[in-house]
Amino acid sequence: MSSSRPGLRLAACLLNISEARRKYIVENVAKAALLEKNGQKHHEVSVLNIFSDQDYNRSVITIAASVEELGNSILAACVEAFRSIDMEVQEGIHPCLGAVDLIPIYPLSGVRVEECGAVARSLAENLVERVPGCSVFLFGEADLPEKRSLVQRRKQLGWFTRRDFSALEPDLGVAPARRCGLTGIGTSPYVMNCNVTIDSQDLALGQEIASAIRGSNVNGLKGVQTMAFPHEGKIEIACNVESFEEQEVKESSEDSRYMAYSVLGDHFYYTSPHYIEARVKKLASDQGIGTIGRALIGFTPQECKDCAEHAIKEHIGEFWKIRGGVFM
Repeated sequence: MSSSRPGLRLAACLLNISEARRKYIVENVAKAALLEKNGQKHHEVSVLNIFSDQDYNRSVITIAASVEELGNSILAACVEAFRSIDMEVQEGIHPCLGAVDLIPIYPLSGVRVEECGAVARSLAENLVERVPGCSVFLFGEADLPEKRSLVQRRKQLGWFTRRDFSALEPDLGVAPARRCGLTGIGTSPYVMNCNVTIDSQDLALGQEIASAIRGSNVNGLKGVQTMAFPHEGKIEIACNVESFEEQEVKESSEDSRYMAYSVLGDHFYYTSPHYIEARVKKLASDQGIGTIGRALIGFTPQECKDCAEHAIKEHIGEFWKIRGGVFM
């Protein structure tokens, strides 16, 4: 499944929408990504995975496509999501600001992050045109010239705590409407989502563990952003695992801390999900508690590339049905 088709230029979007409890809405959004304006199926688009979490009331839909088609595909999915999700009545324990909360675009093969940034900016402009009340903030390579990271933008906008949209100032579009909220659009090297559940209901302890492994803290894990949430009666350590470039990092390190991949000859690394789980397990064990398991939300970068190449080569639009979407 790892063989490449000559000239294939692929990118992926991990579309985050603020809905998980109505499965039909999530699947309608996913199916909208696969259709052209005339109702025919896109030949170079596939929905690789759907991950829905009812406690969070949040779904992540992995859309992969040729870089030329991806923007239109995401736009169609977003229009459907905005039609069906109302932030005035949305409830869930995961922070969010928008019905379509986040649209990150990542290069997979034959394309660099700068080109994905251009796709993201064009998508943002088209989205505020198509959806009345839609407003957008930009991050990463889409946020020129500052190129502020998603974490920076979320802190500036109060994403972690805010649900009052009235004072927010978007980069594009009108002041956020209560129904739509505010949508983040941007691009970077691949960011993976990996969650580890500890066998405890102690949120303060979960926050302590999350802080200990957060990449911005001393002895934290490089590229790892963390939060702790109550989840299904336990505490989940939710991790965004960023890719980074660093010459001295070696894939073959003794503790297997880092994994490596490349796009157009650019080499990237990320902290291994197994290593993240091991660190959480050790920190929890030090407090006399265990871990219940680890959930990878979608794919590692290489898995996403391999599945995208296979699905598009074989014209499998609804790849998630073969792989099996995850509905929690």
